[in-house]
Amino acid sequence: MDRTELYVKRFYQSINIYHPYQLTINEIAEKLNLSIIYWPYSSEITLYKGVYKMFINEHLNDQQQWQVFGHEIGHFLLHEGNQANMYNLFLNYQESQADHFSYHFCVPTFMLNDLKVVTINNVMNLFNVEFDFALRRLEMYKNKCLSRRDMHVL
Repeated sequence: MDRTELYVKRFYQSINIYHPYQLTINEIAEKLNLSIIYWPYSSEITLYKGVYKMFINEHLNDQQQWQVFGHEIGHFLLHEGNQANMYNLFLNYQESQADHFSYHFCVPTFMLNDLKVVTINNVMNLFNVEFDFALRRLEMYKNKCLSRRDMHVL
Protein backbone atom coordinates (compact mmCIF):
# COMPACT_ATOMS: atom_id res chain seq x y z
CA MET A 1 0.00 0.00 0.00
CA ASP A 2 1.44 3.39 -0.91
CA ARG A 3 1.44 6.37 1.44
CA THR A 4 -1.78 7.91 0.11
CA GLU A 5 -3.66 4.61 0.33
CA LEU A 6 -2.40 4.01 3.85
CA TYR A 7 -3.21 7.58 4.90
CA VAL A 8 -6.76 7.29 3.56
CA LYS A 9 -7.28 3.90 5.21
CA ARG A 10 -6.06 5.18 8.59
CA PHE A 11 -8.11 8.35 8.23
CA TYR A 12 -11.31 6.42 7.54
CA GLN A 13 -10.62 3.97 10.35
CA SER A 14 -10.06 6.90 12.73
CA ILE A 15 -13.61 8.13 12.01
CA ASN A 16 -15.12 4.60 11.93
CA ILE A 17 -15.80 4.39 8.21
CA TYR A 18 -15.31 0.94 6.74
CA HIS A 19 -17.91 0.50 3.96
CA PRO A 20 -18.81 2.34 0.73
CA TYR A 21 -22.33 3.18 1.97
CA GLN A 22 -20.72 5.29 4.72
CA LEU A 23 -18.92 7.47 2.18
CA THR A 24 -21.13 10.53 2.14
CA ILE A 25 -20.36 14.21 2.34
CA ASN A 26 -22.68 14.70 5.30
CA GLU A 27 -21.37 11.78 7.35
CA ILE A 28 -17.71 12.69 6.88
CA ALA A 29 -18.26 16.44 7.34
CA GLU A 30 -20.15 15.78 10.57
CA LYS A 31 -17.33 13.61 11.93
CA LEU A 32 -14.82 16.35 11.06
CA ASN A 33 -17.02 19.16 12.40
CA LEU A 34 -16.79 20.73 8.96
CA SER A 35 -19.54 23.03 7.70
CA ILE A 36 -20.73 22.38 4.14
CA ILE A 37 -22.32 25.23 2.23
CA TYR A 38 -23.81 24.70 -1.20
CA TRP A 39 -23.58 27.78 -3.38
CA PRO A 40 -23.54 28.75 -7.09
CA TYR A 41 -19.80 29.48 -7.31
CA SER A 42 -16.65 27.38 -7.55
CA SER A 43 -15.90 24.93 -4.76
CA GLU A 44 -13.32 25.74 -2.08
CA ILE A 45 -12.44 25.25 1.56
CA THR A 46 -11.67 28.17 3.84
CA LEU A 47 -10.70 28.84 7.42
CA TYR A 48 -12.69 31.71 8.90
CA LYS A 49 -12.35 32.71 12.56
CA GLY A 50 -10.95 29.31 13.47
CA VAL A 51 -13.72 27.33 11.70
CA TYR A 52 -13.30 25.42 8.45
CA LYS A 53 -16.08 25.77 5.90
CA MET A 54 -16.32 23.96 2.60
CA PHE A 55 -18.23 25.57 -0.22
CA ILE A 56 -19.49 23.19 -2.91
CA ASN A 57 -21.05 24.26 -6.18
CA GLU A 58 -24.76 23.49 -5.95
CA HIS A 59 -25.09 23.04 -9.73
CA LEU A 60 -22.91 19.91 -9.78
CA ASN A 61 -24.57 16.51 -9.75
CA ASP A 62 -24.22 14.23 -6.69
CA GLN A 63 -21.25 12.36 -8.15
CA GLN A 64 -19.41 15.56 -9.07
CA GLN A 65 -20.07 17.01 -5.62
CA TRP A 66 -18.62 13.86 -4.00
CA GLN A 67 -15.54 14.03 -6.25
CA VAL A 68 -15.06 17.75 -5.51
CA PHE A 69 -15.49 17.02 -1.81
CA GLY A 70 -12.66 14.47 -2.08
CA HIS A 71 -10.43 17.06 -3.78
CA GLU A 72 -11.17 19.75 -1.20
CA ILE A 73 -10.68 17.29 1.68
CA GLY A 74 -7.26 16.63 0.16
CA HIS A 75 -6.44 20.30 0.63
CA PHE A 76 -7.96 20.24 4.13
CA LEU A 77 -5.91 17.24 5.27
CA LEU A 78 -2.66 17.77 3.35
CA HIS A 79 -2.12 21.51 2.87
CA GLU A 80 -1.80 24.68 4.89
CA GLY A 81 -1.88 28.33 3.97
CA ASN A 82 -3.63 30.54 1.50
CA GLN A 83 -3.29 29.63 -2.17
CA ALA A 84 -4.03 33.22 -3.25
CA ASN A 85 -0.43 34.29 -2.60
CA MET A 86 1.23 31.08 -3.71
CA TYR A 87 3.66 30.67 -6.60
CA ASN A 88 2.02 28.99 -9.60
CA LEU A 89 4.41 26.05 -9.56
CA PHE A 90 3.56 25.21 -5.94
CA LEU A 91 -0.14 25.92 -6.52
CA ASN A 92 -0.15 23.47 -9.44
CA TYR A 93 1.64 20.90 -7.28
CA GLN A 94 -1.00 21.21 -4.55
CA GLU A 95 -3.83 20.95 -7.07
CA SER A 96 -2.27 17.84 -8.61
CA GLN A 97 -1.78 16.33 -5.16
CA ALA A 98 -5.41 17.04 -4.21
CA ASP A 99 -6.60 15.50 -7.49
CA HIS A 100 -4.59 12.34 -6.85
CA PHE A 101 -5.81 12.22 -3.26
CA SER A 102 -9.46 12.50 -4.35
CA TYR A 103 -9.28 9.23 -6.31
CA HIS A 104 -8.11 7.35 -3.22
CA PHE A 105 -10.45 9.23 -0.88
CA CYS A 106 -13.58 8.73 -2.99
CA VAL A 107 -12.75 5.12 -3.91
CA PRO A 108 -10.49 3.77 -1.15
CA THR A 109 -8.19 0.87 -2.02
CA PHE A 110 -9.01 -1.05 1.15
CA MET A 111 -12.68 -1.02 0.12
CA LEU A 112 -11.87 -2.01 -3.47
CA ASN A 113 -9.88 -4.94 -2.11
CA ASP A 114 -13.05 -6.20 -0.37
CA LEU A 115 -15.10 -6.36 -3.58
CA LYS A 116 -15.66 -9.77 -5.14
CA VAL A 117 -16.07 -8.23 -8.61
CA VAL A 118 -14.40 -4.95 -9.53
CA THR A 119 -16.04 -3.34 -12.56
CA ILE A 120 -16.57 0.24 -13.64
CA ASN A 121 -20.31 -0.10 -12.97
CA ASN A 122 -19.69 -1.48 -9.47
CA VAL A 123 -17.33 1.37 -8.67
CA MET A 124 -19.71 3.97 -10.08
CA ASN A 125 -22.66 2.62 -8.10
CA LEU A 126 -20.98 1.68 -4.83
CA PHE A 127 -18.79 4.78 -4.54
CA ASN A 128 -21.10 7.34 -6.21
CA VAL A 129 -18.59 8.52 -8.84
CA GLU A 130 -18.86 9.31 -12.54
CA PHE A 131 -17.78 6.96 -15.31
CA ASP A 132 -14.52 8.79 -16.15
CA PHE A 133 -13.57 9.01 -12.47
CA ALA A 134 -14.29 5.29 -11.96
CA LEU A 135 -12.33 4.40 -15.09
CA ARG A 136 -9.28 6.40 -13.98
CA ARG A 137 -9.46 4.97 -10.46
CA LEU A 138 -9.63 1.42 -11.78
CA GLU A 139 -6.64 2.10 -14.03
CA MET A 140 -4.72 3.22 -10.95
CA TYR A 141 -5.89 0.16 -9.01
CA LYS A 142 -5.06 -2.25 -11.83
CA ASN A 143 -1.60 -0.75 -12.28
CA LYS A 144 -0.99 -1.08 -8.56
CA CYS A 145 -2.07 -4.73 -8.60
CA LEU A 146 0.10 -5.47 -11.64
CA SER A 147 3.16 -3.78 -10.15
CA ARG A 148 2.67 -5.69 -6.91
CA ARG A 149 2.45 -8.95 -8.83
CA ASP A 150 5.57 -8.06 -10.82
CA MET A 151 7.43 -7.34 -7.59
CA HIS A 152 6.67 -10.88 -6.40
CA VAL A 153 8.07 -12.35 -9.63
CA LEU A 154 11.42 -10.61 -9.09
